[in-house]
Amino acid sequence: MPEHDTHEHDTYERLIALLDSSRIDYRLLDHEPEGATEAVCALRGHPASQAAKCIVLRVKVDRRTTRHVLAVVPGDRRVDLDAVRDLYAARYVGFSDPETAERLARSVPGTVLPFSFDPALEVVADPEVVAQPKLYFNAARLDRSLCLSGADYARLAKPRVERVAAATADVTPHH
Repeated sequence: MPEHDTHEHDTYERLIALLDSSRIDYRLLDHEPEGATEAVCALRGHPASQAAKCIVLRVKVDRRTTRHVLAVVPGDRRVDLDAVRDLYAARYVGFSDPETAERLARSVPGTVLPFSFDPALEVVADPEVVAQPKLYFNAARLDRSLCLSGADYARLAKPRVERVAAATADVTPHH
Protein backbone atom coordinates (compact mmCIF):
# COMPACT_ATOMS: atom_id res chain seq x y z
CA MET A 1 0.00 0.00 0.00
CA PRO A 2 1.58 3.34 -1.01
CA GLU A 3 2.45 5.57 1.92
CA HIS A 4 0.10 8.41 0.97
CA ASP A 5 -2.90 6.07 1.08
CA THR A 6 -2.45 5.40 4.80
CA HIS A 7 -1.67 9.08 5.35
CA GLU A 8 -4.90 10.02 3.60
CA HIS A 9 -6.86 7.47 5.62
CA ASP A 10 -5.42 8.69 8.95
CA THR A 11 -6.23 12.32 8.14
CA TYR A 12 -9.78 11.41 7.14
CA GLU A 13 -10.28 9.36 10.34
CA ARG A 14 -8.84 12.19 12.43
CA LEU A 15 -11.21 14.71 10.82
CA ILE A 16 -14.29 12.53 11.41
CA ALA A 17 -13.21 11.86 15.03
CA LEU A 18 -12.80 15.61 15.57
CA LEU A 19 -16.23 16.36 14.10
CA ASP A 20 -17.94 13.58 16.05
CA SER A 21 -16.33 14.52 19.36
CA SER A 22 -17.38 18.14 18.91
CA ARG A 23 -20.98 17.19 18.11
CA ILE A 24 -20.97 19.34 15.01
CA ASP A 25 -23.63 18.84 12.39
CA TYR A 26 -22.01 17.73 9.13
CA ARG A 27 -22.84 15.76 6.01
CA LEU A 28 -20.62 13.40 4.01
CA LEU A 29 -21.04 13.23 0.24
CA ASP A 30 -19.58 10.45 -1.89
CA HIS A 31 -18.72 11.29 -5.51
CA GLU A 32 -16.42 10.44 -8.39
CA PRO A 33 -12.76 11.00 -7.43
CA GLU A 34 -12.00 14.66 -8.17
CA GLY A 35 -9.68 17.28 -6.73
CA ALA A 36 -10.17 20.29 -9.00
CA THR A 37 -12.43 22.85 -7.32
CA GLU A 38 -14.75 23.64 -10.24
CA ALA A 39 -15.19 19.99 -11.22
CA VAL A 40 -15.84 18.76 -7.67
CA CYS A 41 -18.34 21.59 -7.05
CA ALA A 42 -20.25 20.41 -10.13
CA LEU A 43 -20.24 16.82 -8.80
CA ARG A 44 -21.46 18.00 -5.38
CA GLY A 45 -24.03 20.34 -6.96
CA HIS A 46 -23.23 23.70 -5.36
CA PRO A 47 -21.70 27.02 -6.44
CA ALA A 48 -17.91 27.30 -6.18
CA SER A 49 -18.33 30.16 -3.68
CA GLN A 50 -19.44 27.53 -1.13
CA ALA A 51 -16.24 25.48 -1.50
CA ALA A 52 -13.21 25.88 0.74
CA LYS A 53 -10.14 26.09 -1.52
CA CYS A 54 -7.06 25.25 0.56
CA ILE A 55 -3.58 26.32 -0.49
CA VAL A 56 -0.35 25.68 1.44
CA LEU A 57 1.95 28.72 1.29
CA ARG A 58 5.59 29.32 2.15
CA VAL A 59 5.99 32.61 4.00
CA LYS A 60 9.57 33.89 4.32
CA VAL A 61 9.42 36.34 7.19
CA ASP A 62 13.18 37.00 7.10
CA ARG A 63 16.37 35.17 6.10
CA ARG A 64 16.10 32.68 8.94
CA THR A 65 12.36 32.37 9.41
CA THR A 66 10.06 30.50 7.06
CA ARG A 67 6.50 29.80 8.14
CA HIS A 68 3.92 27.61 6.46
CA VAL A 69 0.41 28.92 6.13
CA LEU A 70 -2.73 27.16 4.97
CA ALA A 71 -4.80 29.81 3.21
CA VAL A 72 -8.50 28.95 2.95
CA VAL A 73 -10.48 30.95 0.40
CA PRO A 74 -13.84 30.53 -1.37
CA GLY A 75 -13.63 28.17 -4.36
CA ASP A 76 -14.43 30.94 -6.84
CA ARG A 77 -11.58 33.14 -5.59
CA ARG A 78 -7.79 32.98 -5.53
CA VAL A 79 -5.34 33.50 -2.68
CA ASP A 80 -4.13 37.10 -2.53
CA LEU A 81 -0.39 36.54 -1.98
CA ASP A 82 0.20 40.25 -1.32
CA ALA A 83 -2.41 40.24 1.45
CA VAL A 84 -0.72 37.23 3.06
CA ARG A 85 2.69 38.91 2.73
CA ASP A 86 1.33 42.05 4.43
CA LEU A 87 -0.33 39.97 7.15
CA TYR A 88 3.00 38.41 8.15
CA ALA A 89 5.17 41.41 7.25
CA ALA A 90 7.04 38.88 5.14
CA ARG A 91 9.71 39.34 2.49
CA TYR A 92 8.28 36.63 0.26
CA VAL A 93 5.14 34.53 -0.07
CA GLY A 94 4.75 31.71 -2.57
CA PHE A 95 3.15 28.35 -3.05
CA SER A 96 4.70 25.54 -1.08
CA ASP A 97 6.35 22.72 -2.99
CA PRO A 98 4.07 19.65 -3.34
CA GLU A 99 6.12 17.45 -0.98
CA THR A 100 6.08 20.00 1.85
CA ALA A 101 2.40 20.77 1.28
CA GLU A 102 1.52 17.07 1.40
CA ARG A 103 3.60 16.47 4.54
CA LEU A 104 2.16 19.44 6.46
CA ALA A 105 -1.43 19.07 5.24
CA ARG A 106 -1.21 15.29 5.69
CA SER A 107 -3.11 14.74 2.46
CA VAL A 108 -2.51 14.82 -1.27
CA PRO A 109 -3.16 17.90 -3.45
CA GLY A 110 -6.86 18.26 -4.21
CA THR A 111 -7.80 16.80 -0.82
CA VAL A 112 -6.19 19.36 1.52
CA LEU A 113 -8.49 20.10 4.43
CA PRO A 114 -9.22 23.60 5.74
CA PHE A 115 -7.93 22.22 9.07
CA SER A 116 -4.37 21.74 10.29
CA PHE A 117 -3.26 18.69 12.25
CA ASP A 118 0.34 19.92 12.21
CA PRO A 119 1.51 22.68 14.59
CA ALA A 120 3.89 23.93 11.84
CA LEU A 121 0.93 24.78 9.59
CA GLU A 122 -1.07 27.85 10.58
CA VAL A 123 -4.58 28.26 9.15
CA VAL A 124 -5.74 31.61 7.80
CA ALA A 125 -9.31 31.66 6.49
CA ASP A 126 -10.98 34.43 4.54
CA PRO A 127 -14.06 35.94 6.26
CA GLU A 128 -16.19 34.82 3.28
CA VAL A 129 -15.33 31.20 4.11
CA VAL A 130 -16.49 31.36 7.73
CA ALA A 131 -19.60 33.32 6.68
CA GLN A 132 -20.88 30.47 4.44
CA PRO A 133 -24.06 28.79 5.72
CA LYS A 134 -22.85 25.68 3.88
CA LEU A 135 -19.16 25.05 3.34
CA TYR A 136 -17.94 22.12 1.21
CA PHE A 137 -14.48 20.57 0.93
CA ASN A 138 -12.86 17.25 0.04
CA ALA A 139 -12.53 15.23 3.24
CA ALA A 140 -8.84 14.31 2.80
CA ARG A 141 -10.06 12.00 0.02
CA LEU A 142 -10.77 12.58 -3.65
CA ASP A 143 -14.00 10.55 -3.53
CA ARG A 144 -15.66 11.99 -0.43
CA SER A 145 -16.55 15.51 0.59
CA LEU A 146 -17.85 17.12 3.70
CA CYS A 147 -20.40 19.87 4.24
CA LEU A 148 -20.73 21.91 7.41
CA SER A 149 -21.50 25.52 8.29
CA GLY A 150 -18.78 28.14 8.08
CA ALA A 151 -19.50 29.07 11.70
CA ASP A 152 -18.99 25.47 12.86
CA TYR A 153 -15.84 25.28 10.75
CA ALA A 154 -14.48 28.43 12.43
CA ARG A 155 -15.35 27.12 15.88
CA LEU A 156 -13.61 23.83 15.23
CA ALA A 157 -10.59 24.79 13.10
CA LYS A 158 -9.97 28.09 14.94
CA PRO A 159 -8.39 29.73 11.89
CA ARG A 160 -6.99 33.23 11.95
CA VAL A 161 -9.73 35.07 10.02
CA GLU A 162 -8.27 37.65 7.63
CA ARG A 163 -8.98 38.91 4.12
CA VAL A 164 -6.75 36.67 1.99
CA ALA A 165 -8.98 36.13 -1.06
CA ALA A 166 -8.97 38.11 -4.26
CA ALA A 167 -11.34 37.91 -7.20
CA THR A 168 -10.01 35.58 -9.89
CA ALA A 169 -10.34 38.41 -12.41
CA ASP A 170 -7.70 40.35 -10.43
CA VAL A 171 -4.99 37.96 -11.58
CA THR A 172 -2.47 39.84 -13.66
CA PRO A 173 -0.05 37.72 -15.65
CA HIS A 174 3.60 38.19 -14.65
CA HIS A 175 5.88 38.79 -17.60
